[in-house]
Amino acid sequence: MSLRYVLVVTEPAYGSQLARTAYQFACAAIEAGHQVSKVFFYQDGVLNGAASTVPANDEFDLVGAWQALARDHQVELETCVAAALRRGIISEQEAAQHQLSQATLAAGFSQAGLGALAEALLTADRVMQF
Repeated sequence: MSLRYVLVVTEPAYGSQLARTAYQFACAAIEAGHQVSKVFFYQDGVLNGAASTVPANDEFDLVGAWQALARDHQVELETCVAAALRRGIISEQEAAQHQLSQATLAAGFSQAGLGALAEALLTADRVMQF
């Protein structure tokens, strides 16, 4: 039986193993025939969506890996808009609204409120938090 997963990531891309563990879980779930419909980044997890993240040459590019996962498997990547704004992760729309010179949200990510997470939870078979 195929399950529909929603993942909630509360840890940053670097400095903690949990965000990468979430990514590895998503890959394993998809490989096993399940669907990962959404990854919602909350609290420090919104840093996974920072366009300015540049890992060292010998480090795993987790932001790029999330982007590839979204592109290749139609996984929605959403950052909590309030948590993101507090941490300087800003979409084009928010940059315009707040009269900022540039956006800092990585391509493939979008911003949404907690209501979007609540909606996703209603349709998920399983929710995993990392």
